[in-house]
Amino acid sequence: MSGLGHNKGPTMEPGARWRRVAWKKSREALLPTLPIEVVRRRVKRARELGLDYKSYAGFHAANGRDIVAFLFSSNALRPEPQTLVIEAARADKLSILRQCGRIALVHPPATPERIQLANADVIDVAGKAPTLLDTWPEARAKIEAMTANRGLPRDGVLVIGDTALEREWMLAGRLGGYLTADRYFGERP
Repeated sequence: MSGLGHNKGPTMEPGARWRRVAWKKSREALLPTLPIEVVRRRVKRARELGLDYKSYAGFHAANGRDIVAFLFSSNALRPEPQTLVIEAARADKLSILRQCGRIALVHPPATPERIQLANADVIDVAGKAPTLLDTWPEARAKIEAMTANRGLPRDGVLVIGDTALEREWMLAGRLGGYLTADRYFGERP
C-alpha cells in the first residue's frame, strides 16, 4: 500500500508484532541523530498544519507518519448557533491547512449538511458525530465512514475535540492522536 502519508513502514502480515517492535527500536535509534534537514522539514510541516513543533513531532514519533487529516468535533469548531458559521479565528486557522483533510463530526441539533454548506471553504467533509447512546461499534462505524472508508490511514488522522467523549473517538476509530481544541487553536486555559 502506498499513498499520501504512507512511509513504507511495516506491513500487517503475519509477524507484524515482531516487525512493530523492530520498527519502534529503529525509529528510537534514529531520533537522537535526525539530520538538520529532516528537522527543518518537520518544523515547516508543523507550521503548515498550524501545530506547535512539539505536538507535531510527538504525533510523528508515535505513528511514524505525517498527519493526513484532522477530524474536528463541532464543539471544537464552535459554529455560531443560528448561521452555523465557524468562529472567524478558527476558520482562519483552518484555511491555512495544506495537503491535509479537514473533517467535521457534527453534534445535534446542527446537521453535517448545514455545517459543510456554511463552511465549504474550510471543511472538506462532515458527518454525524457519535453520541452517548451509540455502542462502541456504532461509534467506530461513524468515525470510519469519515476516515478509513475514504482511504485515509487511521494512524494519520488527528482528532481535535473539546470533551472526554470526543477524546474516545481516537480509540473507537483507532486514530493517530488527540489534541484539545484550546491547544490546537492556541487558546490556553
